[in-house]
Amino acid sequence: MKRRDFLRLLPMGAAAATFPTMQPAQAQSLWDMMNRNRSLSDAEQEANSAAAIQAIDTVEPILSYDTANNLQMAIAQYEPFVASGGWEQVPQATYGVTIGIARDGVIQLKRRLLSSADMAMVERVDDVMDAPTDAALRRFQARHGLQVSGQVDEATWYALNVPAETRLHQLRLNLLRVQNMASELADRYVVVNIPAAFIEVVEGGMVQRRHTAVVGRIDRQTPILKSRIHQINFNPYWNVPVSIIRRDLIKYMNENPNYLTEQKIRIFDGSGNELQPSQINWQTEEAVNYSFRQDPGPLNSMGNVKINFHNPHAVYLHDTPTKGLFGDNARFYSSGCVRVDQVQDFVAWVLRDNGEWGPAEIQTVFTTGERTDVDVSNPPEIHTTYISAWANRNGVVSFRDDVYEFDMAGKVTFEA
Repeated sequence: MKRRDFLRLLPMGAAAATFPTMQPAQAQSLWDMMNRNRSLSDAEQEANSAAAIQAIDTVEPILSYDTANNLQMAIAQYEPFVASGGWEQVPQATYGVTIGIARDGVIQLKRRLLSSADMAMVERVDDVMDAPTDAALRRFQARHGLQVSGQVDEATWYALNVPAETRLHQLRLNLLRVQNMASELADRYVVVNIPAAFIEVVEGGMVQRRHTAVVGRIDRQTPILKSRIHQINFNPYWNVPVSIIRRDLIKYMNENPNYLTEQKIRIFDGSGNELQPSQINWQTEEAVNYSFRQDPGPLNSMGNVKINFHNPHAVYLHDTPTKGLFGDNARFYSSGCVRVDQVQDFVAWVLRDNGEWGPAEIQTVFTTGERTDVDVSNPPEIHTTYISAWANRNGVVSFRDDVYEFDMAGKVTFEA
């Protein structure tokens, strides 16, 4: 179930009224604000956020027999709960609620957080967003890959209202996916989990580090595949794919004739001769007959490094000059390739057995801008995959939105 599908199910007019306008009855009163200010110092919100993140940050890989076992236990917990009716919906009145605020709907919010074990059992619930509820909401947000803010924002409200039956379906489907792949893994591998838009670096059966990622948008999906990372290109040229020339560059040039010049993108014909943008008819698709190459530098779409692995889709991992996107909830912006946060640490792990390429050397070549290609001495496996629900040894269950609708289609295996 996706956010747009959920909003479509609301009564006529409700979807339009839901975001971002707050109803007058929901506006913060002076009492709300005084309550909130008094509660801030007592709630230890930073500690609540740290605890929420720690609960999901365990060492077992998302693709592993451990995760399969954890998913089986989660299914056993969800099945009787779903059979008894699942959890209730959280009303629109909770939108914008944060600590210290008393409002209609907070009682339902608390009951929802109790149902999913984000909040410890209490004797009674009231309509005040208190410190335990703040901690529970942050834990919920961490489990769903949302910004851990302690506020019921749009993405949080949507996730709270996904039915328990949908979550159980995700657990069952992803158990099969994990089981199918767990036996095929090497000792040292990388997993790009597309729905979560993050990367796990795994060795010896344990996650060594995790990286936030940006993956393909819905109409330009990151493909499911298995390969090995064999080469690192430092400060690379970017050869623009024909699909991007057709979909994007022609449009950009019609909007701004100086676009290629500003972006340091050069045009070459089949003989390697450079052309000027004025030599091409941008009112047609003539441009797809030429090669477009962006120079290395701060504007380069691949940033400081490109990470290559053989595949028929011409996709790769890379750095990016637009690092602000790593802070978004839904990181589905690319044309199929995968952007990696903290990429220098990732590259250092990949090149660990190359000897001369430690963190200091990598930072130096980033700084100097030197064009360098390095073949990987011990190429690790890379798996791009689609796991939208998983569980860890703490019993914490994580979910993500079904961005490519593979859950909806019931897909268990994917063509590599």
